[in-house]
Amino acid sequence: MPSSPGEDNAGIVIVSLPVALPAPHATCPPEHIITGIPQVPSEELEDVTLTRPPRPRVVDVIMPGAIPPELAHSARNMADVEEALRRDTPSPSVPTDEIREQDYRLAPSMSAAALSPHHAQEWPSPLESPERVLPNSTSSYLRPGSKFVGTQQSDRQVYNVQVEIKYVDMEESFLCGYLRIQGLTDDHPTLTTYFEGEIIGNKHTFKTAHPEWGSSEKVDMQHWNRFPAWRPLAKQAKSPTFTFKNYAQREHLFMRWKEYFLVPDHKVKTITGASFEGFYYICFNQCSGSVSGIYFHAKSEKFQQLELEHINDRGCSAAMEFR
Repeated sequence: MPSSPGEDNAGIVIVSLPVALPAPHATCPPEHIITGIPQVPSEELEDVTLTRPPRPRVVDVIMPGAIPPELAHSARNMADVEEALRRDTPSPSVPTDEIREQDYRLAPSMSAAALSPHHAQEWPSPLESPERVLPNSTSSYLRPGSKFVGTQQSDRQVYNVQVEIKYVDMEESFLCGYLRIQGLTDDHPTLTTYFEGEIIGNKHTFKTAHPEWGSSEKVDMQHWNRFPAWRPLAKQAKSPTFTFKNYAQREHLFMRWKEYFLVPDHKVKTITGASFEGFYYICFNQCSGSVSGIYFHAKSEKFQQLELEHINDRGCSAAMEFR
């Protein structure tokens, strides 16, 4: 405490000054809360058994949504993680060095999501993702890789034909592939051409929009009318404003297949005794996989019939992306 001059036995005078005592500390919890808590008699406390609250499980510690349900069974089951915790958690009697060893051994054995829930990877909901992988075909028959085999028949001859679909885009009403025909000429036993298809629907009408193909509105109606599935649409299809809506959900798809060049030599434009300057009117049955077509070229025999059936590929399918 502070001192001032004074007298004592050693010739020094000591004067004591009053010192202010510090205010009493606040209680925890405050007194006004303590006074509101009922007091338990001491004799009743002897019968109270203190129990330690159970340790929370790993699944309760992880933030909701940190691990997607579809991945819950992947790397490690939550029950295994909990068993590892119980097995590797040291008791209070274990030395400190051993505790550190067990901590280092335990950390690699657990998933990052279990040990660090706050840093768990956020999995976006597929419904909220702005990107979509739309199906590129509506039929198990009309898809990339599908093959069809059949014949093309004229009044004088029947030719074997095989068609292989390489690409289908229903959203753009487009497809392409290869058409192989056998026996058309003696010099070329097999001819393979690349073709592109227009699917009649929102983007293409029943009227051919390519003057260079040599067709007209009258020719279009004559050829479409040869398909029984088209006849109920004949009156509407003649209207210039008619649009074939919901075409992808109908049993029959109507298309035009136009051959463009030979494969593999795309520079060859003409072959003696054969022509691929025309195009096909196509009626495709999405349920059975059958293809009916009529070939048109101004200088070729009229109404050459194309009939194809799908080759069973035992469930072969195009690649899929899972989200």
